[in-house]
Order: sequence, then C-alpha cells, then structure tokens
Amino acid sequence: MLVLLALLAACARTPPEQRLREQLGAMQAALEERRAGDFMDGVAADFSGNGGIDRAALQQVVRAQLLANASVGLTLGPADVRLQGDRATVRFSAVATGGHGRFLPERANAWEVTTGWRDEDGQWRLYYADWKPR
Repeated sequence: MLVLLALLAACARTPPEQRLREQLGAMQAALEERRAGDFMDGVAADFSGNGGIDRAALQQVVRAQLLANASVGLTLGPADVRLQGDRATVRFSAVATGGHGRFLPERANAWEVTTGWRDEDGQWRLYYADWKPR
C-alpha cells in the first residue's frame, strides 16, 4: 500500500511553472506577513541584482523595510513566465506600499521587474533580479 501511495505521489508531481508561480506567491506572502527569513529561503546563495547587490545586501534591504514599515503590501501584476529547462525568466510589474498600519499606506513605489530563477532539487530559487521604476 505504501509503495502504491509513493507511486501515485510521484505521478502527481506539480508542473514546473505552477511550482514557480507558487514560490513567487509564497515569497510575496512572506514579505506581507513580515517573515524575512521565509522570503530569503527562496533566494539563491549566489543571488545578484541591481548595482551588484548580493544576497546579504538584499537581506539587509528586506529587514530595513520591515523595520521601517509596520505594514507592508506587495501587489504583483501578471507574471510572464518563460521556462528554459531548470531555469526560468519571470517578468512582472510590482507595487510596494508601506506605512505605519493605518487605513492608507504612506508610501508606494512601482517597478518593472525581471527575475531569473533556478530549480534546485525541486525548489525554485531566485538567483537574479533587475528592477526599474515605472
């Protein structure tokens, strides 16, 4: 019976694009729920971004934003996902809001974002990001 269940689980494997979209959503939720560690779990050790930012610098930016804002919101536009084997490029727009948790956010910024992802043992990890103001 256990072997049959294991075979069924292997056959019901989630498609790569769906797993990637779920990872993107989980990272969005982690930021909004102020779980910096959970967000960073989705970032590869060799991450690089705008201006040479590395993983450690990204972690500091995330922590600083969570400390500066009692409330953080992140709205993503439709994601354009392009799979290339165990790598993917995802493009989307993003609007980030922040403030002190009152009815309306005090700050908002919008960007066009291009990201690079790598499938590492069944887990999509962000290894590259480029963002430009909208």
